[in-house]
Amino acid sequence: MTDPADLRDLKNAARASAKVLRAEAAAGAGMECAEAVSRRVAGLLAGLSGPAVVAGYWPIGSELDVRPALSHLDLTGFVCALPVVAARGEPLLFRRWTPQSPMERTGLGILAPAAGEPEVEPDVLLVPLLAFDRAGFRLGYGAGFYDRTLERLRRVKPVTAIGIGFAAQEVETVPRDRYDQPLDWIVTETSALRISV
Repeated sequence: MTDPADLRDLKNAARASAKVLRAEAAAGAGMECAEAVSRRVAGLLAGLSGPAVVAGYWPIGSELDVRPALSHLDLTGFVCALPVVAARGEPLLFRRWTPQSPMERTGLGILAPAAGEPEVEPDVLLVPLLAFDRAGFRLGYGAGFYDRTLERLRRVKPVTAIGIGFAAQEVETVPRDRYDQPLDWIVTETSALRISV
């Protein structure tokens, strides 16, 4: 069993190299990658029955931009949402989003729908990442927001977690512990990978 301090060091080293790889991938990418991911996400979700709630994210830095995917899903009848950081150590909240939604800076300075927008519970989460592996694990920023959120949601209902990133962000193995929640799919500009359990 890996010592927690050793695992923390492993994750921090992996984050440092993953940030460089993602920045390089983003610099050479352009909007065609976001459009390719949008098409793949739309294809995955086309078979869902009923008005599913899809939560995306407002991209930070070199994260792959899912706004084209969210805009397309909004036009095709899905309820879209963005995360809100309520407090450190707590699961994320989600507020309804459309391209016309008023936005504000929330916890950690991240843009999110304004406080008056209704809260919703997502059926599908588009999850940003620094790195991913084929076992369905992602490397995040270390605050644990998505792991806590997925753990909470999966206790009460079926939810699909789709990791979003560039193909260049794939690594052989993401360092992980028992708190890390696996993804159900990983979508990049080149493929949609279903994680078998």
